[in-house]
Amino acid sequence: MLRAGSVVTCIACSNLLPSRMGVKFRVPLQKLHPLSRAIHHRYTANNNPQRPPHCSAARHYTSLSRLPMRPPKSRSGGHGYQQHRSFWVARLAARLLKLRYILLGSAVGGGYTAKKTYDEWKDMFPDMSQYTWIVPDFVWELSENIDLDKLASALPELEDLAKLLPDMEKIGENFTFLKSLLSSGLGSEVNGASGLRLLLETTGESTLRATDIPPTSAAMSDSSEKQFKKSSDKEKVDQLQEELLRTQLKYQRMLERLEKENKELRKVVLQKDDKGIHQRKVKKSLIDLYSEVLDILSDYDSNYNTQDHLPRVVVVGDQSAGKTSVLEMIAQARIFPRGSGEMMTRSPVKVTLSEGPHHVAMFKDSTREFDLGKEADLAALRHEIEIRMRKSVKEGQTVSPETISLSVKGPGIQRMVLVDLPGVISTVTTGMAADTKETIFSISKAYMQNPNAIILCIQDGSVDAERSIVTDLVSQMDPQGKRTIFVLTKVDLAEKNLASPSRIQQIVEGKLFPMKALGYFAVVTGKGSSNESIDSIKDYEEDFFQSSRLLRDGMLKAHQVTTKNLSLAVSDCFWKMVRESVEQQADAFKASRFNLETEWKNNYPRLRELDRNELFEKAKNEILDEVISLSQVTPKHWESILQKKLWERVSTHVIENIYLPAAQTTNSGTFNTTVDIKLKQWTDKQLPHKALEVAWETLQEEFARFMAEYKEKDQDDIFEKLKEAVKDESIKRHKWNERAMDSLRVIQHNALEDRSITDKSQWDAAIQFMEETLQSRLKDTDSVIADMVGPDWKQRWMSWTNRTPEQHIRNETKNELERLLKLHEDHTAYLANDEVTTVRKNLEGRGVEVDPVLIKDTWHQLYRRHFLQKALLHCNLCRRGFYYYQRHFVDSELECNDVVLFWRIQRMLAITANTLRQQLTNKEVRRLEKNVKEVLEDFGEDTEKKVQLITGRRVQLAEDLKKVREIQEKLEAFIEALHKEK
Repeated sequence: MLRAGSVVTCIACSNLLPSRMGVKFRVPLQKLHPLSRAIHHRYTANNNPQRPPHCSAARHYTSLSRLPMRPPKSRSGGHGYQQHRSFWVARLAARLLKLRYILLGSAVGGGYTAKKTYDEWKDMFPDMSQYTWIVPDFVWELSENIDLDKLASALPELEDLAKLLPDMEKIGENFTFLKSLLSSGLGSEVNGASGLRLLLETTGESTLRATDIPPTSAAMSDSSEKQFKKSSDKEKVDQLQEELLRTQLKYQRMLERLEKENKELRKVVLQKDDKGIHQRKVKKSLIDLYSEVLDILSDYDSNYNTQDHLPRVVVVGDQSAGKTSVLEMIAQARIFPRGSGEMMTRSPVKVTLSEGPHHVAMFKDSTREFDLGKEADLAALRHEIEIRMRKSVKEGQTVSPETISLSVKGPGIQRMVLVDLPGVISTVTTGMAADTKETIFSISKAYMQNPNAIILCIQDGSVDAERSIVTDLVSQMDPQGKRTIFVLTKVDLAEKNLASPSRIQQIVEGKLFPMKALGYFAVVTGKGSSNESIDSIKDYEEDFFQSSRLLRDGMLKAHQVTTKNLSLAVSDCFWKMVRESVEQQADAFKASRFNLETEWKNNYPRLRELDRNELFEKAKNEILDEVISLSQVTPKHWESILQKKLWERVSTHVIENIYLPAAQTTNSGTFNTTVDIKLKQWTDKQLPHKALEVAWETLQEEFARFMAEYKEKDQDDIFEKLKEAVKDESIKRHKWNERAMDSLRVIQHNALEDRSITDKSQWDAAIQFMEETLQSRLKDTDSVIADMVGPDWKQRWMSWTNRTPEQHIRNETKNELERLLKLHEDHTAYLANDEVTTVRKNLEGRGVEVDPVLIKDTWHQLYRRHFLQKALLHCNLCRRGFYYYQRHFVDSELECNDVVLFWRIQRMLAITANTLRQQLTNKEVRRLEKNVKEVLEDFGEDTEKKVQLITGRRVQLAEDLKKVREIQEKLEAFIEALHKEK
């Protein structure tokens, strides 16, 4: 035992102290090893001087020390000695048995102590079960997919890790020097600013030697004041801070390297999982399920005010503030079109970020995957986004509220849903719509007014904060800042341009703007070049903050910088908001579903719940059935309709331009020549066109007739607008075969060339056709003359009506011209000038002033009536003229060339109708059916068209029911997956 002063210290205590400490003073009891402290207490408490203290202490505390030696017994002769040697074997066995019990007891006691210590440590650790949702599902399957023994063997050894540790001896020397300054009072300013003294008093104690501690602080203070100046002290402090910063960065690089290796490992695992995706059922990730719910909600419009309150990250900011760049850094790819100062984001873009083995992007309505690792695919993706934005913008507008949905997957990407909105502007420039500013504000407010939306407010740090517009807008939507995250971009330019860097500190501490936020971040998203890669931007951002005095001087905290920290914080906030609100939203839609189902049962109890697409398919089948009915029309029906309509179309031309001029000739030869010339001209120019027009109109009328017949049956009135639109569009698209016109012209020309009437029945049919035509024309002419002259005396007497002055003049003119016709029954079709003058003077003699034009107009109608009456008389005479016709009217005063003309016309009509009927049934009906199918297919792909044509409360109610059920099912599946991930 050793004695130091008046205190006795055991040898074990002195051995526990390191030799380099150079103890020359009394060591406090609290600094001793627990075993030495226990021995010390046991020794000092014993007052019995006759009992050796070290023996009792050894027997009490350890069973591993040597057993106490027994006092030697005196040897009384050789017999006693021989007896002692005889029992050495027994004594050895007894000691071994005693040692066995000692070892057994030590093992039991040590095991109990170890178990108790393990339980205490286990209770000290926090409950990590509530954080298991952060780890993806595949991590729990690592043991199944990865050989952990091989992974452990691949990790670096402790010696390699020790090389990465900082030089603690050098840091200890700096700590020693700095503590001497703080102890002397010269470092009071540093002590109050940085709190390093507390650090030195706790962690630096083991690195300082007892000999370095001055005997008195006052003496050391005097010597330090003489040796060092204040400027040199600050330099030492700055040097120490730089050394600490380098140490921190060294550890940070090591962590980044480990994270990179972990990222590569996760990529390998995901690739292995991706290879077996076809061997099992595809399981959608949690974020994909959530994104599908948001896509359905974006198209949902409820009458029960069940609004979309599901969380998403809404990215808002002033134009060119760097919103898109921040989103690209989070997505780790340059996926958006870029422009220098002009508006590029013209519509909201919803980006669903998730983790996957490959860095790819895909649109919601497309199956094409864009490989974000290839520059060609990146350019194609940016071009596609720009095209979709321009298509969504209506004519005369600059921005659109229509959302473009895009998903991005890749290793290490944080899971969340972000919506990039058009940048807020303060002035409408040339080329923009007048309401662009208000439209952008309304779109931004529509997304931000969601009480569960996370607002990512982007502020440009390179411009004056007072020029910001978005901060006021965000303050209005979230005045308490409970769901707002503020991001200051372009910090590198801000540090360079601002004269006072403390202004940046005021911004990120929330002291400059009136708005409040959950957190404040400062990021750098590039040097301003659109050709920079994401990796180069990350390196530039890291290098900037490592060398920036904002971080070195403590103006910015380490967790407030870099887009990586930003994405982690946003993702955590997003999922926290999702967990808090998703079940409440599911309950709201469950209530909406109940209300909609109740309304349907009360109003439409006997009808199935068919949505707009199902109703369209039902109407489509009905319309196709109606088109097929056209093929069931009989040939006789087609020909009768075509012949009748064609004659109605050409009868006026035949009478006025062919028959009347030919009838003015004096002999039959001239009559036939005139008829042949007129018919040839008519056939070459007008007749085929008229025939095709008649055929096309007949097809339309028959199609409309069949659709009307179906409408009269027990059909759904909800399809009326759709059927009418399909009919009009199909007829509009249908074009008659142009080659049919040439063949029809030849057929009509050959039919009109034939003058041979073979039998009496054909002759009688021609007489009947001629008589019906002339009587119809005579009736029309009488009606025209009656309208010209007004009511006669009987009508005036019975109906109490009078003639107008013009009718009175026409009546006097008619009477004068009738007297002229009685005098000259064979008068020509036209009045001579002297005859017009004579009639005018005769009327003037009776006090009637008349214009020559009126005289000629009245004469035309009177002569037509006179001619038709004579033609009817001649037609009756020709009923018995077939015999003379067969003899070519030789030795006969009767000439019936006009009957032959009408037979030629009648035969041409029959042949034309037959030809058109064949073309209709063989080609045009099928082509019309094809057009109807095309129109129905086009309408089926046009959602807006279906909304316009299939309307009504019944349709809207069925649509809402389908949407609400789909949303509820998706939400329940998402909630179930969310609980499983916990």
